[in-house]
Amino acid sequence: MELNECINFLLAKSQNTVLQYFRASLAQFNVTPVQYGILKCLWDESPQTPKQIAKVLDLDASTITGILDRMEDKGLISRTPNPDDRRTLRLIITDSGLKLREPIEAVIEESNKYILDKFSKDEQEQLKQLLRRITNN
Repeated sequence: MELNECINFLLAKSQNTVLQYFRASLAQFNVTPVQYGILKCLWDESPQTPKQIAKVLDLDASTITGILDRMEDKGLISRTPNPDDRRTLRLIITDSGLKLREPIEAVIEESNKYILDKFSKDEQEQLKQLLRRITNN
Protein backbone atom coordinates (compact mmCIF):
# COMPACT_ATOMS: atom_id res chain seq x y z
CA MET A 1 0.00 0.00 0.00
CA GLU A 2 1.23 3.48 -0.84
CA LEU A 3 1.82 5.66 2.20
CA ASN A 4 -0.54 8.35 0.93
CA GLU A 5 -3.30 5.71 0.72
CA CYS A 6 -2.89 4.58 4.34
CA ILE A 7 -5.73 5.89 6.53
CA ASN A 8 -3.39 6.31 9.50
CA PHE A 9 -1.06 8.50 7.45
CA LEU A 10 -3.91 10.57 6.01
CA LEU A 11 -5.57 11.12 9.38
CA ALA A 12 -2.28 11.93 11.11
CA LYS A 13 -1.25 14.37 8.40
CA SER A 14 -4.67 16.05 8.47
CA GLN A 15 -4.64 16.21 12.26
CA ASN A 16 -1.17 17.78 12.25
CA THR A 17 -2.28 20.42 9.75
CA VAL A 18 -5.33 21.32 11.82
CA LEU A 19 -3.40 21.22 15.11
CA GLN A 20 -0.72 23.58 13.78
CA TYR A 21 -3.37 26.02 12.60
CA PHE A 22 -5.21 25.95 15.94
CA ARG A 23 -1.91 26.21 17.87
CA ALA A 24 -0.99 29.35 15.92
CA SER A 25 -4.47 30.81 16.38
CA LEU A 26 -4.44 30.24 20.16
CA ALA A 27 -0.85 31.45 20.66
CA GLN A 28 -2.01 35.03 21.26
CA PHE A 29 -3.71 33.78 24.45
CA ASN A 30 -0.73 31.67 25.58
CA VAL A 31 -3.05 28.62 25.43
CA THR A 32 -2.48 25.35 23.60
CA PRO A 33 -5.23 23.38 21.85
CA VAL A 34 -5.31 20.84 24.72
CA GLN A 35 -5.49 23.64 27.28
CA TYR A 36 -8.38 25.09 25.27
CA GLY A 37 -10.13 21.71 25.58
CA ILE A 38 -9.75 21.81 29.36
CA LEU A 39 -10.94 25.40 29.52
CA LYS A 40 -13.96 24.52 27.36
CA CYS A 41 -14.86 21.68 29.73
CA LEU A 42 -14.65 24.03 32.70
CA TRP A 43 -16.48 26.87 30.94
CA ASP A 44 -19.34 24.45 30.36
CA GLU A 45 -19.29 23.00 33.88
CA SER A 46 -17.10 23.98 36.80
CA PRO A 47 -15.90 22.40 38.99
CA GLN A 48 -14.88 19.06 37.52
CA THR A 49 -12.32 16.47 38.49
CA PRO A 50 -9.22 15.84 36.40
CA LYS A 51 -10.57 12.36 35.73
CA GLN A 52 -13.82 13.74 34.28
CA ILE A 53 -11.94 16.06 31.94
CA ALA A 54 -9.41 13.40 30.96
CA LYS A 55 -12.27 11.13 29.95
CA VAL A 56 -13.91 13.79 27.76
CA LEU A 57 -10.61 14.70 26.08
CA ASP A 58 -9.36 11.11 25.93
CA LEU A 59 -6.19 11.89 27.89
CA ASP A 60 -4.43 9.68 30.41
CA ALA A 61 -3.87 10.79 34.00
CA SER A 62 -0.13 11.30 33.63
CA THR A 63 -0.62 13.58 30.62
CA ILE A 64 -3.32 15.75 32.16
CA THR A 65 -1.37 16.37 35.39
CA GLY A 66 1.41 18.29 33.63
CA ILE A 67 -1.07 20.27 31.55
CA LEU A 68 -3.01 21.22 34.68
CA ASP A 69 0.21 22.27 36.41
CA ARG A 70 1.00 24.67 33.56
CA MET A 71 -2.56 26.02 33.50
CA GLU A 72 -2.51 26.58 37.25
CA ASP A 73 0.86 28.38 36.92
CA LYS A 74 -0.78 30.68 34.33
CA GLY A 75 -3.64 31.39 36.75
CA LEU A 76 -6.31 29.87 34.47
CA ILE A 77 -7.50 27.20 36.89
CA SER A 78 -7.21 26.32 40.54
CA ARG A 79 -7.29 22.96 42.26
CA THR A 80 -9.24 22.53 45.45
CA PRO A 81 -9.98 19.50 47.63
CA ASN A 82 -13.07 17.57 46.61
CA PRO A 83 -15.48 17.61 49.59
CA ASP A 84 -17.17 14.46 48.23
CA ASP A 85 -13.92 12.47 47.95
CA ARG A 86 -10.77 13.51 49.80
CA ARG A 87 -8.65 11.39 47.45
CA THR A 88 -9.41 13.67 44.50
CA LEU A 89 -9.23 17.32 43.58
CA ARG A 90 -11.69 19.58 41.85
CA LEU A 91 -10.69 21.91 39.05
CA ILE A 92 -12.20 25.36 39.14
CA ILE A 93 -11.94 27.98 36.42
CA THR A 94 -10.45 31.25 37.68
CA ASP A 95 -11.55 34.76 36.73
CA SER A 96 -8.56 34.93 34.37
CA GLY A 97 -9.71 31.71 32.73
CA LEU A 98 -13.27 33.00 32.46
CA LYS A 99 -12.13 36.23 30.80
CA LEU A 100 -10.61 34.22 27.96
CA ARG A 101 -13.87 32.50 27.07
CA GLU A 102 -15.31 35.01 24.63
CA PRO A 103 -12.13 35.85 22.69
CA ILE A 104 -10.96 32.23 22.52
CA GLU A 105 -14.35 30.93 21.42
CA ALA A 106 -14.37 33.56 18.65
CA VAL A 107 -10.92 32.37 17.47
CA ILE A 108 -12.04 28.71 17.62
CA GLU A 109 -15.12 29.57 15.58
CA GLU A 110 -12.99 31.38 12.98
CA SER A 111 -10.46 28.52 12.90
CA ASN A 112 -13.15 25.91 12.36
CA LYS A 113 -14.64 28.03 9.59
CA TYR A 114 -11.24 28.42 7.91
CA ILE A 115 -10.51 24.67 8.00
CA LEU A 116 -13.99 23.62 6.89
CA ASP A 117 -14.52 26.30 4.21
CA LYS A 118 -12.78 23.98 1.75
CA PHE A 119 -15.93 21.83 1.85
CA SER A 120 -19.58 22.40 1.03
CA LYS A 121 -22.01 22.42 3.98
CA ASP A 122 -23.02 18.84 3.16
CA GLU A 123 -19.38 17.73 2.96
CA GLN A 124 -18.65 19.43 6.30
CA GLU A 125 -21.42 17.47 7.99
CA GLN A 126 -20.40 14.26 6.25
CA LEU A 127 -16.76 14.72 7.32
CA LYS A 128 -17.78 15.24 10.95
CA GLN A 129 -20.07 12.19 10.84
CA LEU A 130 -17.35 10.02 9.32
CA LEU A 131 -14.78 11.14 11.91
CA ARG A 132 -17.28 10.47 14.71
CA ARG A 133 -17.88 6.99 13.26
CA ILE A 134 -14.14 6.24 13.40
CA THR A 135 -13.93 7.62 16.95
CA ASN A 136 -16.93 5.64 18.16
CA ASN A 137 -15.73 2.29 16.75
